[in-house]
Amino acid sequence: MAKSPKNADRRMRPCPICSKLSTPEHYPFCSDRCAKVDLNRWFSEGYTIPVVETDDLEDREDRED
Repeated sequence: MAKSPKNADRRMRPCPICSKLSTPEHYPFCSDRCAKVDLNRWFSEGYTIPVVETDDLEDREDRED
């Protein structure tokens, strides 16, 4: 596979899954396996941000007035 100019300027970084150096073919991952592990984490909602629901708090404040 020939490198495109876009890929030639990329710095190799540690893989976010296993910390090995990434490869141009699977950037930002080091292998197809690590890319699939990451995709599975997205599908299983492993990457979530905890959220505090504020709708109930606003309703309580309105009732107290």
